[in-house]
Amino acid sequence: MRSIDIHTHVLTEETMGLLQREAPKIAPRLTPIDADFAVLEVAGTPYRPFPRGGFDIERRFADMAAAEVDVQVLSATPQTYFYDQDPALAAACATLQNDQIAKLVKAHSGRFLGIATLPMQAPQRAADELKRAIASLGLRGTMIGSNVQGKNLDDPALEPLWAAAEDLGAFVLVHPVNVAGADRMRSYYLSNLIGNPLDTTIAAASLVFGGVLDRHPKLKVLLVHGGGFVPYQAGRWVHGWHVRGEPKVNVKRSPEPWLDRFYYDTILHAKPQLEFLIASVGPGRVLLGSDYPYDMGTGECVRQVKALSLAEADKAAVLNGNALALLGVS
Repeated sequence: MRSIDIHTHVLTEETMGLLQREAPKIAPRLTPIDADFAVLEVAGTPYRPFPRGGFDIERRFADMAAAEVDVQVLSATPQTYFYDQDPALAAACATLQNDQIAKLVKAHSGRFLGIATLPMQAPQRAADELKRAIASLGLRGTMIGSNVQGKNLDDPALEPLWAAAEDLGAFVLVHPVNVAGADRMRSYYLSNLIGNPLDTTIAAASLVFGGVLDRHPKLKVLLVHGGGFVPYQAGRWVHGWHVRGEPKVNVKRSPEPWLDRFYYDTILHAKPQLEFLIASVGPGRVLLGSDYPYDMGTGECVRQVKALSLAEADKAAVLNGNALALLGVS
């Protein structure tokens, strides 16, 4: 039963070097802390600690073995989305990162799959890069932010991307970035503890109530970190549609069909919550995830799934079957 981790990030030193030549003012730079961690600085903003496995492939393989993960789906780091940069520069950086992810997949066949990063502030460029990443590089979809510099995912300008993703059958992983309410979450690491799942929830609501999922019935969207607050509050959304006029502006029927379209990863860090998620949405819509290499991820994801009170067939679906189907892998 091979395990496929749908949610991982990578930024190798080779990629950093190429980005430094392409965009020296904003490119990522590493400052070692010790043998296991570094400070990652991007566009003048430091992130710490950045674990060695994020940039060292041999360490990554060792960590995969310890976590019982057989295959990782590689995506870029949220720090290198570059949504706040000039569109042409962001597109060049996305192209470079996608080429590097494809290079890793080719070099380590059977251990890695890849999904693209896109210049979301330029939706037609994003659509074109998604097409290239799938047709020319063999990547399986894309990871996009939960908003684009404060614009929600139902922004009409994003229609070229949604149309391309649907036409391509591309997998879309929505990852929090630039989270809402950050000014009230500066203490206690609340920007991640609450902010990340909150912004995923806003993104999901925008896709539902903005009519994106209605207009694109074949779109495949995964919400990370167990879907934020979506599984727990889905009933509230349905109730609100029935009793209020505002949720009906773009969707003319109750939102259950679109809520039933989302996929989720397993990153919930606790058995009761993960079992609730699977019971709520079904084992066919939950995929193994770790958020490797970040400290808010987990190296226990495979063992957590194996410990669930589920039928073996359902565990197999979460560990690999759902990912194989969603990514179109034989």
